[in-house]
Amino acid sequence: MPPPAVVTGTGHAPIRRATTPDRRILPMTIKVFGHKSPDTDSTGSPLIWAWYLSEIKGTPAEAVLLGTPNTEAAFMLDRWGFEQPTIIEDVAAGAPVVVVDTNNPAELPAGINDADLQQIIDHHRLVGGLETKGPIDIRIEPVACTATIMWKMIGKDMAQAPTAIKGAMLSCILSDTLEFRSPTTTQEDKAVAHALADELGIDIPSYAAEMFAAKSDVSAFSDAELLRMDSKAYEVGGTKFRVSVLETTSPGTVLDRKASLMETMPTVASEDGVDQVLLFVVDILNEESTLLVPNDLVRDVASRSFAAEAAGNTVLLPGVVSRKKQIIPNLKV
Repeated sequence: MPPPAVVTGTGHAPIRRATTPDRRILPMTIKVFGHKSPDTDSTGSPLIWAWYLSEIKGTPAEAVLLGTPNTEAAFMLDRWGFEQPTIIEDVAAGAPVVVVDTNNPAELPAGINDADLQQIIDHHRLVGGLETKGPIDIRIEPVACTATIMWKMIGKDMAQAPTAIKGAMLSCILSDTLEFRSPTTTQEDKAVAHALADELGIDIPSYAAEMFAAKSDVSAFSDAELLRMDSKAYEVGGTKFRVSVLETTSPGTVLDRKASLMETMPTVASEDGVDQVLLFVVDILNEESTLLVPNDLVRDVASRSFAAEAAGNTVLLPGVVSRKKQIIPNLKV
């Protein structure tokens, strides 16, 4: 028979705590997750940290996702033999959680501030708005990838990491740095990636090309799914944007759909509670972006933010490949 349970928590979503036959309460499993619209880093980093907590620290932990992983993340899962983590919509009050690859409440479950947030590991700017039950462990560093931070935090215990965990870590770094093309790339990211590749016997250019090919295959996705695939909410000057990025080695495949993508933008904006969707199609190989320009608002954003004038319904932005470092910080209305 399963062990009895005790109920904790508050409100309509109590937490059932398993107990042993002598009524000792068993440790609750920590849920580890990244942001909504999970990319490779927000898919791989929860797996890495859940392994570390469970296998090295002896604390039960489970990697979960806040949405369907993108095609590159799905490739990573398959390549290294992971099952896709469970997708959750919310977290229960009082449930122990660790947040990775974000600290933005808008990218997290609605109930995040009622959960027991125990740790944040991230490489983005500090947004604010998260509340905790007490002091917590926070690690935010200016590197390109959460997995780079984790590699340093795990330290000598990386010697015990299975091949799949090392493969996920390498995949996260190559994805977030665009194989070291992104201006967010640091020497630490490069050093960790090369060390992992050497251990795994992986040729970085060949493996990165496989990853980017998987990321570029978006033929099965609807326009709305593409607009939400790698997307973050951001407000500037009172205007709410959904800033979407599609990184690809075949930008023409996406740009061939620009008319229908722009037609779908108002619907996505309305459903997601924002004023405008901004879609940047990032050409990984040529290190440039194309911003779709469906209206005068976006035309003004392009002019004010990037000193770029739209030619028709697109504007080319040479050298712009990073949402975190080049797009979001420069947005003006």
